[in-house]
Amino acid sequence: MKVFITGAGALLGQGIIRALRRSTLNATIVAGDPSPLSAGLYWGDVAYLVPMAKDPAYLDRLGDLLRAERPDILIPGTDVELPILSANREAIERTYGTKVIISSPRVVSIANDKWLTSEFLREQGLGFVPSCLPGDEEALIEQCGFPLVVKPRVGARSIGFSVVRDREQLKRAIAEQAGIVIQKYVGSEATEYTAGTLTFDGKCRATIVMRRDLRDGNTYRAFAEAFPALNDAMARAADALGAYGPANFQFRLDEGVPRIFEINARFSGTTAVRIHAGFNEVEMSIRHIVFGEPVEQPEIMSVTILRHWSETVVRPGDLITATGRLQEEA
Repeated sequence: MKVFITGAGALLGQGIIRALRRSTLNATIVAGDPSPLSAGLYWGDVAYLVPMAKDPAYLDRLGDLLRAERPDILIPGTDVELPILSANREAIERTYGTKVIISSPRVVSIANDKWLTSEFLREQGLGFVPSCLPGDEEALIEQCGFPLVVKPRVGARSIGFSVVRDREQLKRAIAEQAGIVIQKYVGSEATEYTAGTLTFDGKCRATIVMRRDLRDGNTYRAFAEAFPALNDAMARAADALGAYGPANFQFRLDEGVPRIFEINARFSGTTAVRIHAGFNEVEMSIRHIVFGEPVEQPEIMSVTILRHWSETVVRPGDLITATGRLQEEA
């Protein structure tokens, strides 16, 4: 079989490639990314340059590559591709015969916007973070007090994130950037978790929860255990969300309540980490979508995972060009 993974320069795309390499699928991997200096391009069996998702040529170029390669599965490896691929999923699958692991526009919209995330969770009676938009901050202050968190409604990692401890700091934070959400500061760094879920036919089929330590907004130490109560809570959230395949929930315990502050309607930057605990969500998804195999909850191994840098070395003349190249030809 053949799998096309975009975003080979992103932590997400690279994690998907690594999870696939550690699977038993023996898949041919087609890797795509806008930059020839993206390490993940050189981990694929076939590699191509693909325009940025905002480029008007993105869909046409992707279509040309899907027509040429005929992959069984297309998996987006960046957040910015989710809206356009979600909106065009049916057309892609019908035209090229390639299944796309992407959720509906509704799910992508809820996950992309942290204000919509909070409102969705609140309406569903799930563990949400009390939030407001600029203009309604006094009610939130009265309800929660300080400190508060200010962050972009649409964003990634810790970019634009700040903790404010009084009204003056909050006023400055609101003035400094548009499109923000204001939220209660919940829990602590010691009670932060990341969870992965797989949902098919409206039902969460498998989950994993890991406690995590962050650096620059990314997980750099993860601690996997069974966490039965937390997995049950994330399964309920996944059932309500109704993603197609993978979703990622990030939350903190706040007085014992798991309060979800971020949802990602995709695989996670910790996808490659989870395989060490026995949870290869990429393989499980592909086996279900392509081969019709049921998704079964794997036993989660209790492990501590320490992430670190590595290197990919590219020899002179081996840089990816506009025409792409086969790895074995290097």
